[in-house]
Amino acid sequence: MIVPRLIERKRDGKALEPAEIRELVLEYAAGNVPDYQMAAFLMAVFFRSLDKSEMTALMEAMIDSGDRLDLSHLQLPRIDKHSTGGVGDKTSLILAPVMASLGVAVPMMSGRGLGHTGGTLDKLESIPGFRTSLTLDEARRQVEKIGCAMLGQTLEIVPADRKLYALRDATATVEVIPLIAASIMSKKISESLTGLVLDIKSGSGSFLPELKDEIALAQAMIGLGADYGCPVVALVTAMDRPLGFACGNTLEVVEAIDVLNGGGPADLIEVTVELGAEMLLLGSKAGSRGEGRTMMQEAVSSGRAIAKFEEIVQAQGGDARVVRDPSRLGLAPIRREYYAPRDGVVQTVEPRAVGHGVIELGGGRTSMEDEVDPAVGFVITCKPGDRVKRGAPLAVVHARTEADAEAGKRRLGEAIVIGDAALRALPLVSHRITAAGVEPVNALS
Repeated sequence: MIVPRLIERKRDGKALEPAEIRELVLEYAAGNVPDYQMAAFLMAVFFRSLDKSEMTALMEAMIDSGDRLDLSHLQLPRIDKHSTGGVGDKTSLILAPVMASLGVAVPMMSGRGLGHTGGTLDKLESIPGFRTSLTLDEARRQVEKIGCAMLGQTLEIVPADRKLYALRDATATVEVIPLIAASIMSKKISESLTGLVLDIKSGSGSFLPELKDEIALAQAMIGLGADYGCPVVALVTAMDRPLGFACGNTLEVVEAIDVLNGGGPADLIEVTVELGAEMLLLGSKAGSRGEGRTMMQEAVSSGRAIAKFEEIVQAQGGDARVVRDPSRLGLAPIRREYYAPRDGVVQTVEPRAVGHGVIELGGGRTSMEDEVDPAVGFVITCKPGDRVKRGAPLAVVHARTEADAEAGKRRLGEAIVIGDAALRALPLVSHRITAAGVEPVNALS
């Protein structure tokens, strides 16, 4: 294999043989292909894409670069959920314990912050002591015992994807449908799932702002899942504004705990419940979406969901006391309110600007080596369509220094636009996509 020739052919729009893709990926995982060559290949793919056979070969090579989490012996449905990435999206923190409390096994393998979006692993690791780097044996035993494990890619499972994921983030090659699809599905197929629910983000804060691309991404992953006997259902959800109020790792954990205790923002609850209802349907735990929604509400109101989250935290070495007392989580020392600069209607809360603001405060990465400050971020309580008065509090900046707090307020000034009339916002859940096709959500019950 001569790597420059592969890069050259892909750069020129030519298809590579599956065996060539496989060798390139496995050699990169083994450390025999340097980052600079793989970065060049990724940029060529960014501009030229991959066809179905190349995408499948990429996914299969990533799977075969490590071991699998074999849970096929369990007599429970094994259902996971994955989001394509958003700002303020903490649904995984809520869904994992709720589903496990309802008899669904959830081997949830997640990632770190990518681009302007947050990552579930970074959020979980804001809990003191919480270990996401479980071995496959540890994850297997934990799912067997309590029905859920929340882990990241280790050296054992899809290590090639782990390296490629970080490199894509650092080289601005994230927004490519075949790369996204192969990355996500390599992890999910490796979990021996019986079903997968996808949260495909839509709008200005998503990696793929065009609906046609979002549908194409969902269909690509549905096809990859079908090849391995894993049914996949996708919901298209709004990311033209942050989900919920909290944006930042520790702040989002606090908000997720609030939801598990029966509180929390209405938009976050709605999206979480719709995703969970699909998980329960796939797992044959509910006979309808309505029944699934009722089951989730009961899991929260009975206290079973929050108790399961506490169990997960304790099992993975975290300080379980934070579940009952979130004030034990480390919060940033400086909090400054941001006020409405004029009377009017909130037209936009731009999620990309908010996500970049979190990164500037220290809560995200601009390179693979960056450390993340989990405590910083924003709590933005206004939503598009809200009518506000000049001087009304719209958000709170959580920062380490006064200078950072002022920079955060300036970023909020860019993100939160107030005008004379409301603009049209995307519906929270707009489409449901399966192997049978695409249907608008208003056709669902």
